[in-house]
Amino acid sequence: MHMMKCDRRLSREKERVRGHVDPQSSMFTYFSPESRVPDDHPLRAVKAHADAVLKSMSAEFDRLYADVGRPSIPPERLLKGSLLIALYSIRSDRMFCEMLDYNILFRWFLDMNLEQSGLDQSNFSRLRERLIEEETAKRFFDSVVAAARKANLLSDEHFTVDGTLIEAWASQKSFKPKDGPPSSGGTGGDELVDFRGQRRSNDTHESTTDDEAKLARKGKGKEARLSYGGHALMENRNGLCVDLRLSSALEPETTAAKAMLARQARKRVRPSTLGGDKGYHIKDFVAHLRSKKISPHIAQIEGRNTPGLDARTTRHAGYHVSQRKRKRVEEIFGWMKQYGGLRRTLVRGVKRVQMHAYIVGAAYNLLRMSRLQPVPG
Repeated sequence: MHMMKCDRRLSREKERVRGHVDPQSSMFTYFSPESRVPDDHPLRAVKAHADAVLKSMSAEFDRLYADVGRPSIPPERLLKGSLLIALYSIRSDRMFCEMLDYNILFRWFLDMNLEQSGLDQSNFSRLRERLIEEETAKRFFDSVVAAARKANLLSDEHFTVDGTLIEAWASQKSFKPKDGPPSSGGTGGDELVDFRGQRRSNDTHESTTDDEAKLARKGKGKEARLSYGGHALMENRNGLCVDLRLSSALEPETTAAKAMLARQARKRVRPSTLGGDKGYHIKDFVAHLRSKKISPHIAQIEGRNTPGLDARTTRHAGYHVSQRKRKRVEEIFGWMKQYGGLRRTLVRGVKRVQMHAYIVGAAYNLLRMSRLQPVPG
């Protein structure tokens, strides 16, 4: 009997040491999502900056929604949800809405308590279309840039421009003759297509999945893919993205650069210098910059003589600083493709891809701002 009591006592002591799993959950739990987020979590500063920007857009949101009717998902929640999709590389709206049901961090970021029901995926995706129609995503991106300028994080004098290709959400076998007969050899999505020996170009072929995507390659020796053209304008002080342009992959980089500079001029931002790689060493573009009183700090192509870009420009120390700084624009494209979901688009059509790019660009800038100007807890 004494031995049995000793065994039970030892068993209880062992259980206390190793811990005990109680399958019976508590009926009431009292805590807020705020209490579960560490004070030094990087998303805290991002949230503070995003909330400040969204507060400044409140009047704009009031204009978009009617005074009466069924309550909708708040536009602030739509935009902040889109930021989370970019920041955490979530591959679809459906997965995000599923994660929102059990992710306390996401609920805290969206100012939702634990008792509120999650977001309906179809409703969330449908309402995000309004970001395209009303250009809300563009205004949100511009508001983030304006907040960075107000915080003295931007340079209004020295900029860099660059371009890249963003792969479209369309396969090569969808690239078919515009007026040719339907292909044979199979039916459905698993149809086998043999391209060997065929001459395929944008003049004679187009994608049946996304007719705005064009066949393009970034350089010699590279494979051609259905793509869009992505262009970024970066300020040189802290490497923030001040403008993004998504267009046809066939649009020249210099044409996109002119359009972005014109948009900055409408905001009364007039650069003193503009850095770029050798793709911008074109006589017409250099002359355009000179006509706008912008010094072309562009990498030179050896042996090409261009009026306005000679030793009188390249001898200065500022030119070499711009050449060193311009490489930071690759960080913008690298982050957007690696984390923001722009390596291959998640949507189809120039307008939708442009909206996605504005959201990802805003997420990148907010992340940079949170590191350059942490918000005190």
